[in-house]
Amino acid sequence: MKWKKLVTLGCVVVMTVSSVTACGSNTTENQTVEATEQSEESQSDSVIVQVTAVDGDQITADVGTLTTASADASGNGAPGGDDSEDGTSDQDNGGNGAPGDAPSGDNSGNGAPGDAPSGDNSGNGAPGDAPSGDAPSGDAPSGQMPGGSSFEASGESITFTLTDDTAITLEYLQGSGEGTADDITVGSVLEVVLDEDNQAVSVTVRNLNAGGGFGGSSEVTNGTSANTITEDTEVDGETYTSTGDDENALRVDGATVTLKDITIEKTAGSSSNTEDGDFYGQNAGLLVLNGATANITGATVGTSVTNGNGVFSYGEGTVVNISDSTIRTTENNSGGIQTTGGGTMNATNLDVETQGNSAAAIRSDRGGGTVNVDGGSYVTNGTGSPAIYCTADISVSDATLTANASEGVVVEGKNSVALTDCDVTGNMSNTYNGDSDENIHCIMIYQSMSGDADVGEATFSAEGGSITAKTGDMFYITNTDCEITLKDVAFTLANDVFLRVEGNSSSRGWGTEGANGGDVTLTADSQEFTGNILVDEISSLVLTMKNGTSYEGAINPDGDGGMVDVTLADDSTWTLTGDSYITSFDGDTSNITANGYHLYVNGEQVL
Repeated sequence: MKWKKLVTLGCVVVMTVSSVTACGSNTTENQTVEATEQSEESQSDSVIVQVTAVDGDQITADVGTLTTASADASGNGAPGGDDSEDGTSDQDNGGNGAPGDAPSGDNSGNGAPGDAPSGDNSGNGAPGDAPSGDAPSGDAPSGQMPGGSSFEASGESITFTLTDDTAITLEYLQGSGEGTADDITVGSVLEVVLDEDNQAVSVTVRNLNAGGGFGGSSEVTNGTSANTITEDTEVDGETYTSTGDDENALRVDGATVTLKDITIEKTAGSSSNTEDGDFYGQNAGLLVLNGATANITGATVGTSVTNGNGVFSYGEGTVVNISDSTIRTTENNSGGIQTTGGGTMNATNLDVETQGNSAAAIRSDRGGGTVNVDGGSYVTNGTGSPAIYCTADISVSDATLTANASEGVVVEGKNSVALTDCDVTGNMSNTYNGDSDENIHCIMIYQSMSGDADVGEATFSAEGGSITAKTGDMFYITNTDCEITLKDVAFTLANDVFLRVEGNSSSRGWGTEGANGGDVTLTADSQEFTGNILVDEISSLVLTMKNGTSYEGAINPDGDGGMVDVTLADDSTWTLTGDSYITSFDGDTSNITANGYHLYVNGEQVL
């Protein structure tokens, strides 16, 4: 996989459209001559470049400038994001840049499909931070997010060196975070401060769509509540209703409560900020927060408002234990069960169905948390509304997960989904924003760069059960590292692609085009699967087949692609359905059935 050497986060270099400055403020009349000279020297060493070659610590790049796009005359912004869960943004998460949950970020939830990602409806910031600013709605010109930039080369090139002291910053759609040397790849656009020896003092990996996200409040904003429980108690058979704006029907605040056979009805009341609803539970039916524990059985929860998440667990130490209950939501950005800010959700035998866009049945957002699901049915009907949108650690067993107009599962960033004996169906109906470059798929693993999910290796595992793709590829991985483990899963494909690992157009802010591929480790254990595996030139795959695994398909049949290392155990088999091109092979070719085709390893025909 990738070089994981972390470097200390240093000063963040900020560039305006017309000029760039180094860390620190501009000089004033009161500053000394020495300070002025230092500032001028720093400014002269700050440059915008696009990487053309990486050779160890040596980086070669074209020097240039960034041209910033503006919104159209109507003032419309970019389509939404995760919040929506339809794929516009982050996805369900609230505006993240992946297929998404939320739409454009307006209160109606309209916009691009999706809970997922285009850039998170919310104006995402650094992981864990609430975004700021209001969420515009509409589309940006040419599909580019307002504030997005393009690199224009000047014709000059430079070579510089990274050191152990180089501070690397990764720019998100909103905000920034600590980066790694591995984030600097061919095609990356960087803002670099160099010392007199041409060594990089600091490097900011620019996100060319930065500044175009959607905003939530800069501080936690939970809204109000029609009914609040603040003391330990037991409740049986009560009904809680709400018609107010930004208002929960019921809130459990800091108390330990038992709620039996209650009814939650959120029938009216608008949401003033989609991201506040996605992140903090504003306008949800039931919100549990501030370290409370809610034990819920036999509940009936219904919402018909934007941001009307059914049952919401927010914050560290907060625990929701819910069983044998029914949840229905009808509007956009309204997940079934939602977990953010480090909360915990334990769900058993739930009957959940959502109708809106960006409304994952099992949903998490900024700050993540822990979600454990056992049994039940989880159905979504809107675009950008996977059955699971994950920015947390989510485990699901013995459940039926059905997305009738979206991906089945989306994992964003350094988070995990583990499925055991689940039946998953995905039916992604179209691309988000009508972008023909976007991919149709059943399971997506990606990094939106919205700031809603930490950058790092994602994890997806499935054992037993089934996964059915009604449209598109089975797996799509872009702009992230991930580890996939499959064991005894029954797959039904919609086309001939089982796994696609590749970069994306960056139109949604998912990394820099040309440098936003995927790096995947896939282990197939006692697994039968078919379909082609496609890995582009900026991506990689380490594939291990063991314990009686049987694979029928071709790997990079067109001959072009990135690094692919294949290990085939003696008890496993591979049947070619086309010529296959890989980088290395560990195994016995006698376990490969050529079927009239050829296997090429590092350019040499071995079968």
